[in-house]
Amino acid sequence: MKQLLLITLFLFLPFSYSNAQESVVVTESTLKVAGLGEEAFYYGFAKGDEIVFDFSEANGKELKELEIIELPSSSKFSDYKVKKVQDKRIKVTKTGIYKFRLSNSSLGGRVCRLKIQRIPASENTRIFDSSVYWRTVQDTTYTTKQERYLVRADTAIVKVTDQVAPVSSTTAVNGNPNKTVVEFTLPAGTVSWSYYIGVGATGEKAYDGARDKFVNTAAASVAKLPGYGPMAALALYGINYFSKAQGEDNVKYWFITDWDNVLLFKAGKQFYQYKSGDVINEASQMKAPNRGKVYLGLLNDNVMDQIQVNVHATAITVTPVWGTRQVRQMHVQARQEPYLNALK
Repeated sequence: MKQLLLITLFLFLPFSYSNAQESVVVTESTLKVAGLGEEAFYYGFAKGDEIVFDFSEANGKELKELEIIELPSSSKFSDYKVKKVQDKRIKVTKTGIYKFRLSNSSLGGRVCRLKIQRIPASENTRIFDSSVYWRTVQDTTYTTKQERYLVRADTAIVKVTDQVAPVSSTTAVNGNPNKTVVEFTLPAGTVSWSYYIGVGATGEKAYDGARDKFVNTAAASVAKLPGYGPMAALALYGINYFSKAQGEDNVKYWFITDWDNVLLFKAGKQFYQYKSGDVINEASQMKAPNRGKVYLGLLNDNVMDQIQVNVHATAITVTPVWGTRQVRQMHVQARQEPYLNALK
């Protein structure tokens, strides 16, 4: 009976030995975790492996936290205020990457000794590359936001002023000065404007003549903007239909920068201006100023006669019409991703 038992044991011993796998050292090292610092290590393990983990702090001091995580986020083991971990074993249910995290909350460093081994499930997985490699991947996400956009820009012709300004002579018996100021305000959205200045009946006749000349042009027949005429053509395109008039009466004019300089003009002192002339009539396109008040100073140098100055101004305005719409925005963010050589 004893002989039979010995034979049975002898038959099973080789079989049991042949199925027991020796451990493979993945890493064995000593490292320092800086004060208030953290260290992390990544290693790969094959399905069926058993991880054997050993840890100790060389000086017997506590490490705040130690954790083993199966990526992406499955915590397999953690310990706090740890000085030593001996022969901690973790079964690997699927091939993957494990993160070994050491966190130190102390101001002083910690000298840590690590030994990580793997016991393969079979001889087939003994030669397994535990090294972890890194690659850059891009994550693309989409968000929706409300965007303001230009639906259209409405262009309009605005008649700013049509007036006759009397200017006394230098020897007026009523004591009126031989200068005056015409004011007008440019409408909101003005991009350009035009003016016409004409003295007396001669100047007004030249103004009417430009209107008649424009009516007979091709531009008049195809004009789509309401109010489009010689003043608008001058303001919009700089096309001048106004002829120079011939006559005896003239006017000196200045476009004055602001009210303070208007007062200087009235007082006969030096003042700032941005356009001037001495004319019987004159028409011109203006790109600036394009907002606020415009001050036009007029001076009559005639000794005996008062003059009547015709002042016309037309502005081109552009009014934006805005709308809102939903737009899809793409966001691309690069990140580092770990991988195993066998799973590229």
